[in-house]
Amino acid sequence: MSDSDSDTKRVFVLDTNVLMHDPSCLYRFQEHDLFLPMVVLEELDHNKRGHSEVARNARQASRVMEELISGAGRHDIEKGIKLPDAPNNSFVGGKVYFQTQNLVYDLPTSLPGSVPDNNILATALALQKQKPDCRVIVVSKDINMRIKAAALGILAEDYQDDQVLDDLSLLYTGKIALAEGFWDEHSKQLTSWKEEDRTYYKITGDDLDDWSPNQLVYEPKEGQFFEATVREVAAGERTLQLCTNYRSSHHSVWGVNARNREQNFALNLLMDPEVDFVSLLGQAGTGKTLLTLAAGLAQVLDEQRYHEIIVTRATVPMGDDIGFLPGTEEEKMAPWMGALMDNLEVLSHGEGGSWGRAATSDLLRNRIKIHSLNFMRGRTFLKKYVIIDEAQNLTSKQMKALITRAGPGTKIICLGNIAQIDTPYLTETTSGLTYVVDRFKEWGNSGHITLISGERSRLADYANEHL
Repeated sequence: MSDSDSDTKRVFVLDTNVLMHDPSCLYRFQEHDLFLPMVVLEELDHNKRGHSEVARNARQASRVMEELISGAGRHDIEKGIKLPDAPNNSFVGGKVYFQTQNLVYDLPTSLPGSVPDNNILATALALQKQKPDCRVIVVSKDINMRIKAAALGILAEDYQDDQVLDDLSLLYTGKIALAEGFWDEHSKQLTSWKEEDRTYYKITGDDLDDWSPNQLVYEPKEGQFFEATVREVAAGERTLQLCTNYRSSHHSVWGVNARNREQNFALNLLMDPEVDFVSLLGQAGTGKTLLTLAAGLAQVLDEQRYHEIIVTRATVPMGDDIGFLPGTEEEKMAPWMGALMDNLEVLSHGEGGSWGRAATSDLLRNRIKIHSLNFMRGRTFLKKYVIIDEAQNLTSKQMKALITRAGPGTKIICLGNIAQIDTPYLTETTSGLTYVVDRFKEWGNSGHITLISGERSRLADYANEHL
């Protein structure tokens, strides 16, 4: 963008899906002006009924706009409603304009104005003609809308204020490899001790700023098995605790052992009572669900640290919807919990014949409750082990609503693969899972690890690499 372009006044024409995605988006455009076509208000009104997240957001967006125009007359609305300035005075807020007159522009015959999206595009074209000194930009979460706008010569952008990261490669992985010669350089600033059969190290240095709480620190050299967790973070120093080696049969969790470094660290986080929130990312077959369930069963049935396991997930289909599902809440959720049932079958498979396996399976199912996201508002979980599966399909608002249900003694685990997002308008950089990984990385009672190696089967591994 040239300097002259950056100085040009901008007018953003908002699509309905932006308001329904973020009801407070009117306050996110800094000093620039906003324009709301009348068809947007009509679409908000059409979508406000119901108990879905979209309906709630539509109602909230309407309330935000009502608050803005409260006490204003028609003349004030035509002149534009002033938006509030930034609290730190870093910019002066612009104005929001509501369409109060018919803006006429003849669209191509292939784009009839009766369609809401085309109506918005016609309004944007009319604004371009009416305000030649301004840059009129359509903001939409709809890719096709942006393509049509570009074909008509209208500037179009995605709404990016909800974007957690500019580049997914910047996402926190939960681990850091020690550079070659690290121990030699820090030998004089290193102290170690044992406490309750655990080994600790305190390291001082100027190159430790990247080390976050509950991060995995390891030596990448072949044959080296140094793996530790960052326990305390202070200015210029870090305290490490050696990880428990869950690869060993002496430290199996409900009969499950870690098969690689990342799985070992995941089990350390899952079994740690001081870690209240754990997020596990990884492609299919990396063991996210199996490790989480095994750790949950060990702590619910063996250690009795939690009363029960609660599992929930976003009910977003990968293909065509199969329609109405009969039964209770748990019965309706059962088809969505195939991965859970598959892993329960693995965990309940042991000695004792078919009768023993059936009895174990019944015991496990009695301590695992399946709940829908739709009934989570207002609930408080006390001493529960909560698993949020397929968390990549949740928005940041849904994720916040779920995690704030946690009461005393509750642990929450978020599982997901951000390469498999099925929710419309969510991307890898705007997913609720990406959001919590980034926001929790500096908190001392949370941990994250990105699982890499597939452990399901050689067929699954080959498919992940080549398909």
